[in-house]
Amino acid sequence: MAATIKDVARLAGVSQSSVCRALAAPDQVRPATRERVHQAAAQLGYRPNRVARSLSTGRTGNIGLVLPDIANPFFPGVVKAVQRRAREFDLAVLLADTDEDPAAELELISTMTKQVDGFLLCSPRASDEDLRSVSGDTPVVFVNRRVGRLPSVNFDSADGIRQAITHLAALGHRRVAYVAGPRSSWVNRERLRSIRSVATAMDLEVVEAGNVTPTLEGGIAVADQILAASVTAVIAFNDMIGLGLLSGFNARGVNVPADISVVGFDNIPTAGLVNPPLTSVDMPKEQCGRSGVELLVQLLNDREGRAGSRRLLPTQLIVRGSTGPAART
Repeated sequence: MAATIKDVARLAGVSQSSVCRALAAPDQVRPATRERVHQAAAQLGYRPNRVARSLSTGRTGNIGLVLPDIANPFFPGVVKAVQRRAREFDLAVLLADTDEDPAAELELISTMTKQVDGFLLCSPRASDEDLRSVSGDTPVVFVNRRVGRLPSVNFDSADGIRQAITHLAALGHRRVAYVAGPRSSWVNRERLRSIRSVATAMDLEVVEAGNVTPTLEGGIAVADQILAASVTAVIAFNDMIGLGLLSGFNARGVNVPADISVVGFDNIPTAGLVNPPLTSVDMPKEQCGRSGVELLVQLLNDREGRAGSRRLLPTQLIVRGSTGPAART
């Protein structure tokens, strides 16, 4: 006979209501109680009935994760972390890909609203006004995007830019290019603002190129423009563009880093496997995914606590073979 919630309560030495809270809203019970309930449930092989729970709590037990491009190697690490942390809260994750289209993004969110208890919107492309409207109807945590004081998890891109430019300046680079990503990307706007500020403070000249799609093809397409700009180094919006630049430079017989240095963003697995390996700003993707789920669970359990729930995660420059001393121009 399958174990019941009554069996779990008896073994854990708590009330049935405490078992319900420990499994459905773990932040509302003491850690010691939560641990006893989880151990008892595991020992008995107890699995909550999702349908019954949804009827009693008014929740689906699902959260929505909306991404701009699942093919981008940056996102799988975030997705795996979200799924792993969601399972610990006994939540299922419904995944949607918007193909970098703000209109498709809003349509998908509207379609999924009745199927989920809340959303993690990862690098959303919609406007602040539209995203505020969405968050007014459904609990939302923004990942890699800031919208006012709404709950969000972000990376410290400004410090990542500072680390990258400091590294290039130490190598003697004085004229640097930045290849911008999608015009609709909030992260791109933040990085562009940071690179202008830091470069001015360090007396470096910045040449801006783009906006390009954040793909290998986008980097290849802009390679000739970068070479024509007579810069000694280039910082790419993301690693995919950076890898595209390496490919484009190689096709032109340009040596990296002897002729030009290249820095990417995200530190995707492929960055360390190419020749030369790509110097990149690492973003803690697993920590990002876990933090997003934790903030969303807090929001689901306490709708009044939504203001000020923001986390800023550190970034770190990973120096590899694609950067070296500035070439003579």
